Formats: sequence, structure tokens, C-alpha cells
Amino acid sequence: QIRDYMAKGHDIVLRVDIQGAATLREILGESAIFIFLVAESEEALVKRLIQRKTETTDMLLVRIATAREEVRRMKYFDYVVVNAEGKLEDAVKQVESIIDAEKAKVQKRNVKI
Repeated sequence: QIRDYMAKGHDIVLRVDIQGAATLREILGESAIFIFLVAESEEALVKRLIQRKTETTDMLLVRIATAREEVRRMKYFDYVVVNAEGKLEDAVKQVESIIDAEKAKVQKRNVKI
């Protein structure tokens, strides 16, 4: 289904973890844009996770360790967008701007499906 939309020239936004992004990079190569979303700081991420009250202490520790590892892999993405507390709309606008900028490039990405 994704390939059908790509073939028609539609923008596709997928929310995937680091492994999913790596797999998609292998499949799609440079024909896709990879945007890393990150909290403004590790402290802010921890605060958000605690406030959600959706994870046990053990789960929280695992999530923080995972986040640290994910940040180390940020260099494999094309862009980074900071999703600051209370500023979701700003992050969305930045992602939209990245998509618009990619469409306006002189040397566009070759879409391979």
C-alpha cells in the first residue's frame, strides 16, 4: 500500500523506531527523508514519562536507556526536530517545512519503490 501511494507522489509519514528506520533506509535508500524527533533534553523526556504514569519504574528505566541509545543513532537521520514540551505545533510546522524544502530542491531525491 505504501508503494502505491509513493508511486502516486503522495507524502507518507511513518512513525517507526530506530530499527524500523534502519530497515526502511536499507529498502528505500536516499529516496526517503528520515527525521529524528527528540525531546528538548533527557530531563524533559524523563519528566514527561513520569507524568504520563503509564510505565513502571523498571519500564521507565528501560525507556530512558533506549532513548539514550536512540540519540546516539541520530547521526543516521537527515534531520532532527525538537519536540519541546507544549510546542507540538512548532514541531509539526518544522516537519512540514522540511517536507516542503525537500520538494523544492533542485536535485530531488529519486524515489525507488
